[in-house]
Amino acid sequence: MSEEQQIKKYVPQNKWDEALARLKNGEPIQYIIGNVSFCGLNLDVDKRVLIPRFETEGLVAKTIEYAKKIFSKPVDIVDLGTGSGCIALALKKYLDASVDAIDISQEALEVARQNALKNNLEINFSKKNMEDDLTKKYDIIIANPPYIPFDGFVQTIVKNNEPNIALFASDKGLYFYKKILAYAFKYLTPKGFIAFEIGDNEKEDLEKYLLKNFPNKTYTFFNDLGGLPRYLFIFN
Repeated sequence: MSEEQQIKKYVPQNKWDEALARLKNGEPIQYIIGNVSFCGLNLDVDKRVLIPRFETEGLVAKTIEYAKKIFSKPVDIVDLGTGSGCIALALKKYLDASVDAIDISQEALEVARQNALKNNLEINFSKKNMEDDLTKKYDIIIANPPYIPFDGFVQTIVKNNEPNIALFASDKGLYFYKKILAYAFKYLTPKGFIAFEIGDNEKEDLEKYLLKNFPNKTYTFFNDLGGLPRYLFIFN
């Protein structure tokens, strides 16, 4: 279905001209329609949050797979940098779990709370920087942090519309991974694990960092459906 057809299907007829003008002006179709499907959930999205990607559904699916394999009890999860709440909500829907979700952006948290209400899912949201220590232990620490280097390629439609604070990171895109790993293991339960979405060109640098700083930890990388390295799981 073309974007114009989507507008005519999902936008009220009296808003068609406005919606088509927004599309012509380079705005993402998801913001114009106002929602997106993610892991079977219907989520509201606007310029306060990143648009959930199909690649992130893969992170959720692999996390659910590991959680069911490792734990025989309800799991405690924290989602760092929750944005629209997509990861936290999907994990809450498909796992027996207590889920905390944090974000530095109050605007993003407003969207995430709205999505939790819309989908009748209970998440504990709080305004917090993902660089800061946590306050309790978790079975799963998960994050899809900003990981595009400041000089990295990003589509114009993404750069001009989606919140840049959720896209870009210093240190060749590795800044938040290193900040999270500096404290995360203190807050993992004995069988716990960390789940990251990563940039498709960051595997080598992250592996070197892990081998140097956490040589006793077990980790594994997984490719996305496009065959690109996209997910990193680190086990306690």
